[in-house]
Amino acid sequence: MNICLFEQEEISKPLNANDPRAQHIIKVLHKGIGDSFYAGVIGGQAGTATISKIDGAIHFTFTPQSDGKPLFPLHMIIGFPRPIQLKRLLRDMAALGVSNVRLCGTELGEKSYLKAGLSDPKEVYKMLLDGTVQAASTHVPKPYVYPSLAACLDAIAAEAGTDASPKGAARSGLANNSEQAQDVGRPLLLALDNVDPQTNLVSYLNQNPPQGRPVFAAIGSERGWSPTERGFLEERGFVRLGMGQRIMRTETASTVSASLILGAMGALD
Repeated sequence: MNICLFEQEEISKPLNANDPRAQHIIKVLHKGIGDSFYAGVIGGQAGTATISKIDGAIHFTFTPQSDGKPLFPLHMIIGFPRPIQLKRLLRDMAALGVSNVRLCGTELGEKSYLKAGLSDPKEVYKMLLDGTVQAASTHVPKPYVYPSLAACLDAIAAEAGTDASPKGAARSGLANNSEQAQDVGRPLLLALDNVDPQTNLVSYLNQNPPQGRPVFAAIGSERGWSPTERGFLEERGFVRLGMGQRIMRTETASTVSASLILGAMGALD
C-alpha cells in the first residue's frame, strides 16, 4: 500500500483499528503515535497524515500537499479477457493513470466472461482502486461495462451529445483521423489490430503526436476483432494499427499500447 486512501467523509474521522487500512499502517508500516504516513482523498488531494493517538482507532490529522496525480486523457476500450487476466489488467491500467476503462463483450470473445463476478462495475472499480493505491495516486479511472463493442461506441457518441451514427460521431469529435491530424482538439481514435493494420502504432504516434489530445484506444479480446467489429471501428473513424508480428494476450497488448501512447503524450517524462 503506497498510499492510504479515504473517502472525503472519512478523512477527518478516526480510522477504526479493525479496518484493513489501519492494520496495514500498524502491522506493515509499523507506524505509531507521532509518525506520519502518505494519505489522500479519493478523487482529491494527497498529503501526509500524522498519528496523534491510537486506541480503538487511529486518530490522525491530514495535511494536503499535492493534487494526487491526475489521470491522463487516455480512454481504453478493451474486449473482456479471462477473469484472472482482467484483475492484472485493471490494476496496470490504473497504475499507468488512464482516464477510464471501458470493458465490452466481443463477437469472438468467451461469452461466459460477461457473467463472471468481475463483469460487475463495482468489482471492476475495486481492481482499479488497487492499481491507484499502487501508483500512490488518488484518482481512480472510471469503469464502464458494455455487452458489445457496438454498445460501447454508441455510449461514447451519446456522452459526446450526438447520435450514434458515424456522421453524428464525427460531429462530436470522433471524426476520421485525417481530419484529426489537422485539429489538435479532436481525439485520436486507435484500434489495435494485428490483421492488416494500416501502419504500426509507434509510427502513427510519431506522425500524429497526442500531446494535448484525448486518445481512445481499442483492444480486442483473446481472438481479436471480428470483421463486423472492424467495420464498426472503421465507420467511427478508428485507424487500425499494429504492434509487430507477435500475438499478445489482451492484458499485454493493453499495457504495451497504453504505455506507448502515454509515452507519446509525454506522461512518462
